Amino acid sequence: MRIGMIAPPWFPLPPQRYGGIEFVVSLLTEGLVARGHDVTLFASGDSETQARLSYIFSRAPFEQIEKGAHLEVMHSLEAYKRAAEFDVIHDHDGLASRAMGALVHELTGTPVVATLHGPADAITQELLGSLRADLQFIAISEYQRQGFPDLRFVGTIPNAIDVEHMPFGAVKDDYLLYIGRMTADKGAHTAIDVARRLGQRLIMAGKVNEGPEREFFAAEVEPYLSDKIHFRGEVDHQTKVELYKRARCTLFPIQWPEPFGLVMIESLACGTPVIAMRQGSVPEVIEDGRSGFIVETADEMVEAFARIDEIDPAECRRAVEERFGSEAFVAAHEAAYERLLASGSSV
Repeated sequence: MRIGMIAPPWFPLPPQRYGGIEFVVSLLTEGLVARGHDVTLFASGDSETQARLSYIFSRAPFEQIEKGAHLEVMHSLEAYKRAAEFDVIHDHDGLASRAMGALVHELTGTPVVATLHGPADAITQELLGSLRADLQFIAISEYQRQGFPDLRFVGTIPNAIDVEHMPFGAVKDDYLLYIGRMTADKGAHTAIDVARRLGQRLIMAGKVNEGPEREFFAAEVEPYLSDKIHFRGEVDHQTKVELYKRARCTLFPIQWPEPFGLVMIESLACGTPVIAMRQGSVPEVIEDGRSGFIVETADEMVEAFARIDEIDPAECRRAVEERFGSEAFVAAHEAAYERLLASGSSV
């Protein structure tokens, strides 16, 4: 197939630090190329790929992400102007890009499928609902899909990782781990509370954006940093996997219905169990008692840690290999594209 793959423009592919969507798009793109498909990747010019790379920004314009909505439009428009070159266009960009995709499909007939990477908030539901006649979608979890009952889907395909690039660690150190942005929704403050109540070391790594995130960090994280509560900032991939594989467990104390959560499967691939709040897609990812524990409150998170040694690190790894490996991920997308081309009907 001739596939046009539209990544967000803000980070290079594959991302060196922050960039969950970019990581997934890179994994899919390289997997499709390896299977013999003719893929053109629309991303920033500092990306690395085996696909044909097309860009209008030679360097990812991350510093303009807060005020650069017009840059996102320019980026996606470049892809959609070339719609006639592709059998399928797969859009991973923002809402404006989805609107352009619907118009291009109506005018040219080129099938466009968009992966939903975010939650079913009211604005997203309203806009995508208005485009449902000309777009079809891929959900990343059944929980997320249920939030968009009026859209046409060609599949639910959970995010995946390249397990071979996530080193396994059976020998554990004495710290808990939190990976994620420093926000209330991600539960950074809850991770600190749990670690303090347990008397355990906590290593935290993640991005702190300016504005509300910086204010949250100053109020809810920074005052508690000590010889037991460490903040490493935004770390690269190698550092992150070293942290994962030696942690006793990873805390995933989210306070919002996250549609997936790559942190969970990254941790499991490295052999580290996850204690996660029952929110969003968590029950679709964590197998309670096999790869970690699903809890309702911070109190239950504290209690679950007492049982963490019941979880076999090798079982955590196997759980990811069975359900979230890259080969099945790429094959599922091939099948979704074929359904889109064959009939255009939802499944």
